[in-house]
Amino acid sequence: MSKVLTEEKLNVVNTPVEKVDGKALVRGKPVFTDDFDLPNALTVKILRSPHAHAIIKSIDTSEAMIEGVACILTYKDVPHVIYTRAGQGYPEPSPYDTFILDKKVRYVGDAVAIIAAENENIAERAMKLIKVDYEILPAILDYEHAQDPDAPVIHDEPEISGSYDPKHNIASHYEMEIGNVEEELKKCDYTIDEVYYTPNQSHAMMEPHTAISYFDPNGRLTVITSTQVPFHARRILNRLFGVNCRVIKPRIGGGFGGKQAIHVEPYVVAVTLKTGRPAKCVYTREETMTATNTRHAMRFRVRAGAMKDGTLRAIELWGLSNTGAYGEHALTVFMVAGSKTLPLYNKVKAVKFGGDVVYSNTEPAGAFRGYGAPQGMFALDSALDELARKIGIDPIEFKLKNSIREGETSPIFRIMGEGREGVDQIIRSCKIEECAIEGSKIFNWYEKIKRPRIDMKKKVAHGYGVAFAMQGSSIPAIDMGGATLKMNDDGTFNLLVGATDLGTGSDTILAQIAAEVLHTTVDKITVYSSDTDMTPFDKGAYASSTTYVSGNAVKKAAEKMKKEILKAASELFEKPVEFLDLEEDKVVCDDGRSISFAELQTKLFYTFNQRQLEVTESFVSEVAPPPYLVSFAEVEIDMETGKVKVVDFLNYIDCGVPINPILARGQVEGASAQGIGIALFEDHIMDKNGRLITDDFFTYKIPARGDIGKIEVRFAKSYEPTGPFGAKSVSEIGLDTPGPAIANAIYDALGIRMRRLPIRSEELFFEIRKKYG
Repeated sequence: MSKVLTEEKLNVVNTPVEKVDGKALVRGKPVFTDDFDLPNALTVKILRSPHAHAIIKSIDTSEAMIEGVACILTYKDVPHVIYTRAGQGYPEPSPYDTFILDKKVRYVGDAVAIIAAENENIAERAMKLIKVDYEILPAILDYEHAQDPDAPVIHDEPEISGSYDPKHNIASHYEMEIGNVEEELKKCDYTIDEVYYTPNQSHAMMEPHTAISYFDPNGRLTVITSTQVPFHARRILNRLFGVNCRVIKPRIGGGFGGKQAIHVEPYVVAVTLKTGRPAKCVYTREETMTATNTRHAMRFRVRAGAMKDGTLRAIELWGLSNTGAYGEHALTVFMVAGSKTLPLYNKVKAVKFGGDVVYSNTEPAGAFRGYGAPQGMFALDSALDELARKIGIDPIEFKLKNSIREGETSPIFRIMGEGREGVDQIIRSCKIEECAIEGSKIFNWYEKIKRPRIDMKKKVAHGYGVAFAMQGSSIPAIDMGGATLKMNDDGTFNLLVGATDLGTGSDTILAQIAAEVLHTTVDKITVYSSDTDMTPFDKGAYASSTTYVSGNAVKKAAEKMKKEILKAASELFEKPVEFLDLEEDKVVCDDGRSISFAELQTKLFYTFNQRQLEVTESFVSEVAPPPYLVSFAEVEIDMETGKVKVVDFLNYIDCGVPINPILARGQVEGASAQGIGIALFEDHIMDKNGRLITDDFFTYKIPARGDIGKIEVRFAKSYEPTGPFGAKSVSEIGLDTPGPAIANAIYDALGIRMRRLPIRSEELFFEIRKKYG
């Protein structure tokens, strides 16, 4: 079956079709949330806490009610409903530990009051006039001390629910074991026991968080917002305010998981409900960096053991994760650090994973591209690289010897899902062997590792590293997407999807899938996405699920539309359906007759068995077929400064059939750039009071194009039978490998193992001095 489908002739899929919004983008035409200009709209600003942990003893807004201020809302003026900001499927696996506004603030940047005024200047003047008396409490700024006996309790509110042990600052806990790791390690010829750290990371998307709320002419509350999860946003706003609203997602200027949460929406809705007027809130860059979400910082202790022949017998990943002030995505991100890494090495006799997710008085962590897998993979792949070098085996050979193959499975698939049990699955597409072998040839791995590493005259070192990764395609048995197709009398189609395009090109991908089934072209498919009143439900843009879940929904809808078209033509031609087929925007009959889509729908509108051809289908994933990636890194190190330069970075990826190869390549390249950022550049620095110092693009360094050297992407020849036209996910996995690949390359160059990201040049410099003098 797989062979036949792989060789199926494709006309639109697996071709570099131009993005449906590409020309509009380069002309500056797409309308982002901030571009909407509503008459009489109030500007909303948020007063934020200057303290990491405090109780609001009193708050006086009387002097701030200057001319032009419509309202100022404190915790006394908004619903006291506990919830989670995490945009996840219901019931959410994240704890309910958040209020719109609360009497207690838990990090520098926590919301204290909502100011709504006629313009920004008035709002900011008013903000300075609000008087707040705080009782300052001891704060936890280092998550490794969150469980100390004398640590202050961050969440002592009686309403909290779903948190594992808030009295000891534990938001979530998880552990599982297959076999007996301790016993297996005793049998191993070689073992490793090391600790690895991954840091917080800012999403650094170009468009800040923005939302607008207003009543439409019929009194319906409408919210326009830059969100990845419009349907989840609607549900959460209904919980908070008891109102059914319409949520519209316009063009988004990037999200990377940062917009998979409800940040701005409650503030503008509270103002509109209070005043009856439109309200608009646009976060500053500082707010986007300090008062939304960050990547979960994690610490993993890795213990692993293998035999002399390179057979891996046991792996243990035991972690500590920092969820910050609130527990959104706490358990799910932590579980993914194991569930999207450990199944890759399914030959082990025993495996153990677990640990705690703790609260601290720092910016809340949340969803971020990779969703825990980059943290887990940095620890796991680095440890396996160390173990391979201990044994004296090439790391490619070692990892490949122990990795999963087609037709195999791992018990971890069933045991570990996201916040709950997973599902059994047999791997039906896995080309990791091709990725490793062919990638090593393209990279010239075996030639490069024979070269000298250090040039003492030039004080320069070169090193070569490799990293393996897997991810997933959706959350199986949970993620659902819908699609509606409508045919028009000019032969075009309207495709309505709840799926959220946040710059990834998903509108284009879904149009390609529909066009392929309907034997038409992408320009004949007009896509409408992410309007909770107008489009079918979709879980949102996360978990690498859009192409797989929403794409399958579109494929089902298009196949159903094809049947409806053939049925209508059958009635017109008075011929059985089996004698008809679709071909280039028309229905053709075996007797030579044909009718165009335009003519057929026109007849159906006006003259013949009158009806609108329209269909809706949904898709729920039963499995989450992993994509696989092998990445190769070449680094150059200045031994006099410790500066690391990525010279060459090759990604060889199995993502099934890429629906649009150019967009797929862009996804992998972009993810690699973010991974290089977390490995070498991006650094969260706080002062002693818990205020983030690196809160803008001047102080928070993300890599520019010149910083990341050559990035190359190659696709393995793969076909996933459960995916739309053989496709799997591609958007996240590219972020999993740069950290370990670069760290492994540095070790290869210098014999110095860096186990903490980001790898700061000054720290590497001092290690070089210690080793080489």
